Parts: sequence; structure tokens; C-alpha cells
Amino acid sequence: MNILIAGDFCPQSRVKGLLDESRYGEVLGEVKKITERADFSILNFECPVTIGGELPMEKKGPNLQCSEKGVEAVKWAGFQGVTLANNHLLDFGIAGVRNTLDSCKMHGIATVGGGMNIEEASQILYIKIGEKTLSIINCCEHEFSIASATTAGANPLDPVQQYYAIKEARTKADYVLVIVHGGHEHWQLPSIRMQNTYRFFIDAGADAVVNHHQHCFSGYETYKEKPIFYGLGNFCFDKPNTSGIWNEGFMVQLQIDNSIDFQIYPYLQCDKEPCVQLLEPSSYDGRIKELNGIIADPELLQKYQKDYYRGDERKYAQLLEPLDNRLISTLQRRGRFPSLISKKRKLLALDFIQCESHRDRLIYHLLRYNNK
Repeated sequence: MNILIAGDFCPQSRVKGLLDESRYGEVLGEVKKITERADFSILNFECPVTIGGELPMEKKGPNLQCSEKGVEAVKWAGFQGVTLANNHLLDFGIAGVRNTLDSCKMHGIATVGGGMNIEEASQILYIKIGEKTLSIINCCEHEFSIASATTAGANPLDPVQQYYAIKEARTKADYVLVIVHGGHEHWQLPSIRMQNTYRFFIDAGADAVVNHHQHCFSGYETYKEKPIFYGLGNFCFDKPNTSGIWNEGFMVQLQIDNSIDFQIYPYLQCDKEPCVQLLEPSSYDGRIKELNGIIADPELLQKYQKDYYRGDERKYAQLLEPLDNRLISTLQRRGRFPSLISKKRKLLALDFIQCESHRDRLIYHLLRYNNK
């Protein structure tokens, strides 16, 4: 079976205008040539559907949305499924989640990773293709979109729960695909934690792991003869006057039989024109090879991660400061104003965050303080 996976779809700006006029072919016409050759194709639906009157949730970061035209465009392009476990599913509350699920159902598009509660959001998607069954497990890192026992949202990344899901899927399906939404935005490498977690999913029985979220493509590796893709990049996410890694990405087609092979379809999205433009198959080969080389070298990946983290060290340190205003932040960045946190206080903060038991209580209290 041939399974096509694409990254983040969020019809904004120029793309929104075209979709509002049902000009789907101008945006996704080239992609349809690829989906038509796949047995099943799926992308990440990065924003909830709104129909009017929904209120944006209070959160850190932008509240994304689209009309039902977004779902119609996905259907027109030949995608049969969407992943919903991402950090924007709950941007317009429970109503937005319900609209998205209802719209996908009405258009015959399968969903996975999102639901009206955690039981629904964590359901495994089973797809019958010929005589074989494919299972898809979808989850995302914890931000402001996570479902609970009584509230709608996304299925959270939880290696213990995903372990049991993989084990269940192995008893009911021939193949298991895990799709995760996570990673550091605008950084083209996985963290050590991501690599360890995704390799664990393979150890648990997954046949392939695919990641998206970072707004840029990453590399991949073959672990125990199973592929792990660490970032597909934006699939169709218009951001005018932006060029570079934001506009670059690739779809991956898994060719699954007795063994697993794959093919990459690179593209340029929403650059000069608001569309997904397919490129030559070898367009990103050199850059992906370089990323793969880093991913394959534990010491080198650790070095790149350390360098990346050091780049925004001051920003994260300032989150702990009791006074938060532009003047003090500027002076502290320039080293002209001392930290107001004692060393003892910093050690206490470290203990609360790195210790799992303390972190559980800290999250509980922060949720209460934010009326959740």
C-alpha cells in the first residue's frame, strides 16, 4: 500500500481569498497529481473550522481559523484523512472542534487525534486498503489544545499511552503509523528527547513515525529498518513577504509491503504565488543529507541542540523574573540590570520543573490560576 503524508495545512491570507472563491486548483492543483496515485493520503489540519460566533480561547500565540472552504479544498485535492492533534485545534474553543469534526464527517474525510473528549481524541484510526489494514495514531505536544475527560481538544503526546495504543493497533491492523505534531519551531533538527521518543515508538511496534509542526523541514533516519521523519515543513500555510525555510517542505509517500520504502515529494509553498509548487525530486537532497548526518551522530546532535538552546537563554531566564516590563528586560539582556531571583530560588524553580512529581503539581496549580 502507498500512504501519502503531508504537513501543516492552514489556509490564510492569499490562500484564503482563493479558497473563498472555490479556486482550489490554483492552490493545490499540482498536489492532486500525487494524491491520485496514493492508496490513502492524510495531512495535518492546523486550524479549526469556524462558522461565526465562536470566541477565541485565551492562550499564548495566534488563534488560527478557517471556513468550511478549507475542508472542501482538502477534499478536492484528494486527501482522505486529516490529523487534528496539533496546538491550534482548540483555538476557537469547543465549538471550533465540533465544527471541524462535523465538517470533515460531512465531506467524507477521516479524522484522527482530535475529539470532544480525551476518549474520542485518543482513538486509533483504522483504514482498510485491499486485504490489509493500516492503523494511524496521532498525538501532539502539550500546549493549549489538549483534550480532557470532559472537554474537547487534541490527543496529547504521552509515550506510555502511545505504547498501549501501538500494542492495541498491532493486534487489529497489519501496519502501524504514528504521526506526531511537535518539535522546536523554525529549527531543522529534532531534539534528543524527540529522537529517543520516536525510536521508542518503533521499539514498541510502530512501522513508521512522521513528525510535523516546526514550520520547516527536517531530516530523517532509518531505525531498525523503519523510517522516522522528523519534520515535513509547512504544507500550505501562507505568510506573505516570507521566504526561506517557511516556504519549503516535502510530502512523504510510504510504500508498505513486507518491507517499508519511501519517496519524498519536495515543494515550494506560498512563496511568490499562493500555491503548492512541486519541485524536482532531488531539490533538497543536499540539505537533507546534511541534516541526516547530524541526526545520525549523537554527539553532533547534542552539540547542535546545546548551541540552539543557548541562543535564547536570556529569553527563558527572564520568564522567571518577578518584574516584567520592556525597560528591565532590555537592561537585563544588555547585562546592565541584575537578576532579581536568588540562586536558592532558581534551584527551587529547577526542582519544580525537572522533577516529574513537582511538575505535576505545578501544572495543576497553574491551570487553576488560569481558571481551567
